[in-house]
Amino acid sequence: MGRKYNLLVVDDEEPLRVILESELGDTKEFSIDTAADGAEAINHIQAKVFDVILLDIRMPRVSGLEVLRFVHDYSPTTQVIILTNYADIRTAIETIKLGAYDFISKPYDIDELLNTIHRAIERRQLSIDNKLMKKELSRKSGSPEVIGRSEPFLALVRNATRCAPSDSFVLIQGASGTGKELIAGLIHRRSPRNTRPLVTVNCASLPDTLLESELFGHEKGAFTNAYESKQGLVEVANGGTLFLDEVGDISTAIQPKLLRFLESGEFRRVGGTHQLSVDVRVVSATNKDLKEEVKAGRFREDLLYRLNVITLHMPLLRERQEDIPLLVEHFVAKKSRARTPKHFSDGALKLLQQYDWPGNIRELEHVIEGAVLLSAGECINEEDISMYLVRPERKAPTTASTDHSSSLTLDELEHLHIRKVLEEHGFSRAKTAQALGISKKTLYLKIKQYGIAVPD
Repeated sequence: MGRKYNLLVVDDEEPLRVILESELGDTKEFSIDTAADGAEAINHIQAKVFDVILLDIRMPRVSGLEVLRFVHDYSPTTQVIILTNYADIRTAIETIKLGAYDFISKPYDIDELLNTIHRAIERRQLSIDNKLMKKELSRKSGSPEVIGRSEPFLALVRNATRCAPSDSFVLIQGASGTGKELIAGLIHRRSPRNTRPLVTVNCASLPDTLLESELFGHEKGAFTNAYESKQGLVEVANGGTLFLDEVGDISTAIQPKLLRFLESGEFRRVGGTHQLSVDVRVVSATNKDLKEEVKAGRFREDLLYRLNVITLHMPLLRERQEDIPLLVEHFVAKKSRARTPKHFSDGALKLLQQYDWPGNIRELEHVIEGAVLLSAGECINEEDISMYLVRPERKAPTTASTDHSSSLTLDELEHLHIRKVLEEHGFSRAKTAQALGISKKTLYLKIKQYGIAVPD
């Protein structure tokens, strides 16, 4: 069974709290806390991330409506189910407009209540998935499929599968482009946490202040432009898996805060005073030798020991040559717009298997994309790809470089491809970024890097 869902029962009637705690606890699905009034409820919410709150409206000191408003601002993914008497039905309906998921009339039917709780949990998961999807669609271009049959790759998959059922922290080490994020996804999918979120944080892409806010969230007014409170990704990942990509790039200023969180599961939002706790399994990845980073004073030794309870090593693509035909088939199908995908000749496949692939699978994907786009026929042969596999020193790329008789570096190919897609989409950065599978920020940086003239 996966992780239990956190429920908070808030009602000033003690018999009702006891009955709900007993009946819901008997299902073994939930970890249940109770509060006798709104003030106590708010204290609970500031200390723990709840999936669902069962909330009475009429209570002394702080009303249910005030608690609902607090939840909406402080923990917007938490779903609230109103517990109401028949006389308060009109008020209960008003709470729906304020963000409550649903309401249940007292005396309640336990089966109806359980069904409503399950629907609320599904809605919370959908809300989280939508947030993560918006965040990931601009960044993630890979497939969740794990492709390969070579012994080094199968050994990696076996080890990842063995460690998946545990809660132990996993460190995935490997060169850029080897597919570390796919293995993190495999570990999550085969773990008991697979019904809860897998949240990815790219530690290399954010400056210190933004990374801390992204991880742990912030309170309203914590810094300039912090107009409202924001949940951190560790809260969103509660019950699931937090994947720290490129963890070796975290600065020494953030490392102590990360270590404290890893050791206790507790953290504070930026600008906050309340200690929150969550239950997440952490998988991290890096292309750096963290032991060397420790020696150089750029990475904490105690943080390294905390992260690498289990270490998985990614094989280089040149160490798994027999997987190249499978990967080629996958990328051709992915990159082909035609109903019938192009195919590679035996000579072209042999050439790909003989290359040493310094950029690993990511480089292979780019080469396949270029060959699919620029080859003339349905069959991609040696001539169509040989120009991508030679990497001599060259001057800055020009549009004249599209002549197949000249050799192109990967940077030149990327430059030409980005320009081509920009032109196809009328120089719309949003549409181009979506077509390329990258964020608008990454596209902007590429345009600036290659000096591509884009009309205003």
